[in-house]
Amino acid sequence: MNIKKNKKVSPSMDNWLKEAKSEQKAIQQGMFLVHNGTVRQTPKAKVRYGHDDGSIVKAMEFSYDKEKVDQAIEKTYKMEGIFHVRVWLNEGLLEVGDDIMYVLIGGDIRPHVIDALQFLVGKIKTECVTEIERT
Repeated sequence: MNIKKNKKVSPSMDNWLKEAKSEQKAIQQGMFLVHNGTVRQTPKAKVRYGHDDGSIVKAMEFSYDKEKVDQAIEKTYKMEGIFHVRVWLNEGLLEVGDDIMYVLIGGDIRPHVIDALQFLVGKIKTECVTEIERT
């Protein structure tokens, strides 16, 4: 795998929200939620499964499959009450504290937006990306 060391510049959430609110469908939306995933020092095995081998994360190799991400976005748009979906994914060798992803969901009511955010971030994390922690 060829790892890019030049990570992307993170997007502005202020700009994303301004753009989303300027769209025609904005009048149907009552809520926006943003997810910002970052590289953490604590290994995934410890956080998720309680396996502590004493190691710490120093960096992460991150990549994604654009087609799969696009398919996940399409499925999210089909969910009830969802009118806006935007995803940004970093790539390459990321350091602790670097942004991994941003996801913005806009929809009519809180339960629909929360469900869509949970669905899309879950799909991206389990089906679209490769994360290799370097300890």
